[in-house]
Amino acid sequence: MGVHVIKLPDVGEGVAEAEFVELHVKNGDEVQADQTLADVMTDKATVEIPSPVAGKVIWIGPGIGETIAVGTEIFKLEVAGAGNSKEPVEAQAEPQQKEEPKAAKTQKAPEPKEEKPAPAPAKPAPAPANNGSSVNAQRPNGAVRKPNEKPLASPAVRKSAQDQGIDLRFVHGSGPAGRITHDDLEAYAAGNAPGIEARSSGYQPNTSVEEIKVIGLRRKIAQKMQDAKRRIPHASYVDEIDVTALEELRQHMNAARKEGQPKLTLLPFLMRAVVMSVRDFPQVNARYDDENDIVQRYGAAHIGIATQTDTGLIVPVVRHAEANDLWTNAGEIKRLSDAARDGTAKREELSGSTITITSLGAIGGIASTPVINAPEVAIIGVNKIVTRPMYNDEGQVVPRKLMNLSSSFDHRVVDGWDMAQFIQTIKAYLEFPATMFMEN
Repeated sequence: MGVHVIKLPDVGEGVAEAEFVELHVKNGDEVQADQTLADVMTDKATVEIPSPVAGKVIWIGPGIGETIAVGTEIFKLEVAGAGNSKEPVEAQAEPQQKEEPKAAKTQKAPEPKEEKPAPAPAKPAPAPANNGSSVNAQRPNGAVRKPNEKPLASPAVRKSAQDQGIDLRFVHGSGPAGRITHDDLEAYAAGNAPGIEARSSGYQPNTSVEEIKVIGLRRKIAQKMQDAKRRIPHASYVDEIDVTALEELRQHMNAARKEGQPKLTLLPFLMRAVVMSVRDFPQVNARYDDENDIVQRYGAAHIGIATQTDTGLIVPVVRHAEANDLWTNAGEIKRLSDAARDGTAKREELSGSTITITSLGAIGGIASTPVINAPEVAIIGVNKIVTRPMYNDEGQVVPRKLMNLSSSFDHRVVDGWDMAQFIQTIKAYLEFPATMFMEN
């Protein structure tokens, strides 16, 4: 028998390291050739690490959430034959064999402690007359704490009780003169304190704390959002748009669409309006290399579509949206969003956007302040459509469908006047949708 060492391979062009995000095997597992051992993540692409040979897992190097360099040893397998390592199998398994006796010691049963006889119960005092207060937590001597009597406790205990949402009037004090200690507070929080059944309601404080390690895509998102907010001076602009005519057109086109054509949502129309508008405002369809002080303005509109998945926010990119019709863009949105959600999106489909659209759909709220998808300089946020009464030109009150666009811009590149004019241009296209299809 020999040892086969598996190292982190080159998982992509220019990638020097990856994060260990999921483990599919454990020590002692028998694996087959091409069986997936683990998943690693680089940028926003998840890559499976398969086993090149069949064997038994005898060593796992990195832990979940650990970032490792290309070429780092990540698995060792016991295999038939010589393997690719000169180290004998016994040497690989030795650390595990040494740990077993130590683990056995830690599981040794504790020595029984001598139990002190329980003190005789104190003679109960007569219950006080009911004066409307439900506070009757007992002191150690069995006396009832009087209503409005301030419990005795140190400042540290009071601070701890406040943090946990515990009313000290209900806590049994075991210290001198009924002083409440940290141990009393812990016993009360755990539900083991005397007098706890005397609470005025059935509610109990919840002192649990769940620790969740931020790894994988969630960590990538956190790092990117933090970097964007730290480096980019965000300027936001919100405007209201009447989409009544647009919604009528959209519903008509969906009713008349041909077999095989995707259903049109608002997004393809918004993409078309953005494509038309960036012709007059090329500074918003750009990427800013702030390390080299270079702004790259793009003729192509590579529009990112922020997509919520089970693992976090991913931005697949519809490339050359300016060359697509409504149906093509609608199909691309669905294809890329589905791929992002099921984890099959390719690396090149998740990068290279020049401007991003983000939408919360029906829960889009009144306004939002979206974070720019750096190194881009603009992001368009879509809020929900609501029907409101509005005055028309004749002074009559009529129902209209209204929607806010909440957008953010990199104020280093886009001036306030330009961002307002840009959104006003999009607004004009959406309120008079026929103009989106009129080429000059």
